[in-house]
Amino acid sequence: MFENKHVLVAGGTSGINLGIAMGFAKAGAKLSVFSRKQEKVDAAVAALSEAGPKAHGGIADVRQPEQVKDAIAAAVQAQGPIDVLVSGAAGNFLAPAVAMSPNAFGTVVGIDLNGTFHVLRYAFDHLTKPGACIINVSAPQAWIPMMAQAHVCAAKAGVDMLTKTLAMEWGPAGVRVNSLVPGPIDGTEGMARLLVDKSKKDALAKTVPLGRLGQVEDCADVALFLASDAARYVSGVVLPVDGGWSLAGATLAMGQMMGG
Repeated sequence: MFENKHVLVAGGTSGINLGIAMGFAKAGAKLSVFSRKQEKVDAAVAALSEAGPKAHGGIADVRQPEQVKDAIAAAVQAQGPIDVLVSGAAGNFLAPAVAMSPNAFGTVVGIDLNGTFHVLRYAFDHLTKPGACIINVSAPQAWIPMMAQAHVCAAKAGVDMLTKTLAMEWGPAGVRVNSLVPGPIDGTEGMARLLVDKSKKDALAKTVPLGRLGQVEDCADVALFLASDAARYVSGVVLPVDGGWSLAGATLAMGQMMGG
């Protein structure tokens, strides 16, 4: 389905983002990824190249516009114009607002929101037009207020509004822009930090209407759908991939995890 298509995943060297990249690689796409750490880039490129066509890797901190610009240009030189862009770099930690420094708040906003803008802004000139698809990896904190998550709530709400705004601005060029919103996904670094024992994992799973935690492959499959021709008339959508969790108990679940 994605043979000879170039898929660029910003932050695509671990977790959900790497899982999405792997899904596209298995579907035959040419992958490019970049993140801040060389060892993670090398490992991701090796895994992606084993699953599909030879992948390209680069180093960039999404908070630094020039680094992003250069990494995207290098990816395009290596793999060609961008058919699918996934922007997934993110940062998070638990902290109440009164215990958070301005620098800590600004770091998450810088990665999640400013970083998303940098990636989209500098990729735009390299997108296949018409026909390109952009997928921003957001979070339920964008619309569900969660204690100790003021920084992420603010940043991801901005990401989703950026998604909707650019879907309007870039639609005439034939570029679709959507947000994919993972719920509680097992096996990720974020869940490992929050779910320190099996009892908490089981309790969280019970708050999901479908009765289980998500898997990275669940997000990858939805990303493949959004980038496919089957979603050719879908743009400006904020799509939860959470088994209904955001409808039934996300705030309660976070409170349970924080309170032990």
